[in-house]
Amino acid sequence: MPFETITDTGAPLRLWADPATVDERALAQLRNVADLKWTHAVAVMPDVHVGIGATVGSVIAMRGAVSPAAVGVDIGCGMTAQLTSLRADQLPDDLSKLRSDIEKAIPVGQGAHKHSVDVDHLDTGLRGWHRFWTGFDDLTAQHVLHRKGRVMQQLGTLGGGNHFIEICLDTENRVWLMLHSGSRGIGNDLAQYHIAKAKELPHNADLPDPDLAVFVTGEPTMDAYRNDLFWAQEYARRNRAVMMSLLRGVIAKHVRKVSFEPEISCHHNYVAEEVHDGTEVLVTRKGAIRAGSGELGIIPGSMGASSFIVRGLGSNAALRSASHGAGRKMSRMQARRQFNARDLAEQTKGVECRKDSGVVDEIPSAYKDIDQVMAQQSDLVKIEARLKQIICVKG
Repeated sequence: MPFETITDTGAPLRLWADPATVDERALAQLRNVADLKWTHAVAVMPDVHVGIGATVGSVIAMRGAVSPAAVGVDIGCGMTAQLTSLRADQLPDDLSKLRSDIEKAIPVGQGAHKHSVDVDHLDTGLRGWHRFWTGFDDLTAQHVLHRKGRVMQQLGTLGGGNHFIEICLDTENRVWLMLHSGSRGIGNDLAQYHIAKAKELPHNADLPDPDLAVFVTGEPTMDAYRNDLFWAQEYARRNRAVMMSLLRGVIAKHVRKVSFEPEISCHHNYVAEEVHDGTEVLVTRKGAIRAGSGELGIIPGSMGASSFIVRGLGSNAALRSASHGAGRKMSRMQARRQFNARDLAEQTKGVECRKDSGVVDEIPSAYKDIDQVMAQQSDLVKIEARLKQIICVKG
């Protein structure tokens, strides 16, 4: 769809969503961000909804500044997907056993491994583990350093909320593996620490929303945040890689002679150093993926809807970005008030998953229509594959 531009803001505010359908609180947050003196441009995705300080589903390019609350508390949250050599008829008949084995191999919710995963004996495709853990020792938020054992044990774990592991089929009945997770407890700890630090800085005293407090390039507080931020983003990437390796191991125990295509992986809560309109900027994608020309990405629906493997079209107007999913249309509390476990079971027919009251807030009706979201960004991405889950593991 052609984007709409709101012109009465300090920086360009471009929407791939109908302004009439965007929540007034979300529009107010978008205007606040666009009016910050550091903001270069803002691109608004069709899955946009209210967040803390900044909306989920927005891409914010700033000159020499970054807002830690706009990044969010699950630093580096994102997706990984992988095509297998399997067809639907090669999967075991008892999908409940397969789901159970996945849950045994990969802790969910607040869980952790009993011992840190032996990454040297896993096929993660990643190196530099010693250097990575040395980076933990160099974090500036020193109050987290004594938790290193717990952080190591949470590597390769899913978490809760909207995080998931899925076995999916595409329209050709090929089997895909897919998961959604981030930086677990350590990312949250680091984010909360730096958000509080940013709010104390004098240059943030007169902001329209305290949650938009920023760090500015050249200041020690910015250097400290960038150090911890980029480490947490790498932790999230490695966390997903470890889980995918464990997931492949479960599949291989159930099905002989299976092979795997290269992983597709993308953050959708993160900061990147980029150049847009000839200007060096720090780009925060909060609930958005990078969709540079030819780049592969993943856009999931809800636990009962389709998900998509996409290829970016490199829209400069959208800061080379696309949505990160369907986006919520109601809060978790609203979903719990409106729906029950019977509704969840009805809306997830044909999916081997939890159908109890503990995950009612993740019911498909709590999310926007993923097909409509995809139609609204047809100029941002090309669909390469449409996936539908047959197993969904929730935290």
